[in-house]
Amino acid sequence: MFGHHDDTVYGIGWEGDEGRSDVQSVCGDYPAVISFDLGELELGGEASLDKVPFDKIRKEIVNQYHRGGLASLSWHARNPKTGGDAWDVTDTTVVKSILPGGANHEKFAGWLNRVADFLNSLQTAEGTKVPVLFRPWHEHTGSWFWWGQNLCTDDEYKTLWHMTVDTLRAHGVDNALYAYSPGSEPNDTTQYLKRYPGDELIDVIGFDTYQFDRETYLANLDKSLSIVASIAKAHNKVMAVTETGYEGIPDAKWWTGTLLPTLEKYPLAYVLVWRNARERVTHFYAPYPGQASEKDFVDFYNHPKTLFAADINLYQ
Repeated sequence: MFGHHDDTVYGIGWEGDEGRSDVQSVCGDYPAVISFDLGELELGGEASLDKVPFDKIRKEIVNQYHRGGLASLSWHARNPKTGGDAWDVTDTTVVKSILPGGANHEKFAGWLNRVADFLNSLQTAEGTKVPVLFRPWHEHTGSWFWWGQNLCTDDEYKTLWHMTVDTLRAHGVDNALYAYSPGSEPNDTTQYLKRYPGDELIDVIGFDTYQFDRETYLANLDKSLSIVASIAKAHNKVMAVTETGYEGIPDAKWWTGTLLPTLEKYPLAYVLVWRNARERVTHFYAPYPGQASEKDFVDFYNHPKTLFAADINLYQ
């Protein structure tokens, strides 16, 4: 399944147009997976860190459900100790401070309650709860988020995961699957599983990796896919490329010439590329009409191994 972040809420040169999607404008179909971010939901405001109203995100998740597709949710939570953003790594004791007994535990428990309320509110007009994939605490094998490698111990990271899932379940969240997604830093299965919180919590395993240099990207992609495929088989988990892409897609043949040949060797559930920012016109990861890789993306769309929204119905 092909996925795209924030696909139906904005794109290059537009924002909020009903039913619009850069991907749909190019190939005539919506992504099979659409992801959104819950960052700043914890503050109790009306819009996410990307300035998308949560009511709009809720509506688009329901729309994606009616298409038969999957919605995935990341959470770039603010720093609960410093008040900074998710990328504020000035304090190395943030995770410790929000665990049971920590000075910020009660505050963070309140944040988790708001996430639970949002997940429970994802319902159709008939009252059917919409299933989503929740992917918090991602890219933890790097140190650019306050929950990253050098910002907490292995045990603290695992406890954060347990506290997150236990709290959501205690608040009646029964419509979430959970995804574990480090970066491409692990070089073997042992490193990949070092902070793995356990089979009882995790449903989907994946990784995030982006192209800067093509040869390095291909090597990281193949290495990480091989690791994840091995673990998925051993642990009976679904595998995915949870975030990837090539900013600006300057390579006109990137989809069928770089991405697809590596992916098609593995039993992947989905691959998701990042957002097409309306406020930064060079920051996009899916094509839009007139973009250099548009034609190649249509070839990617027509390939027998790729699935878009019209190809699937996950709920029948």
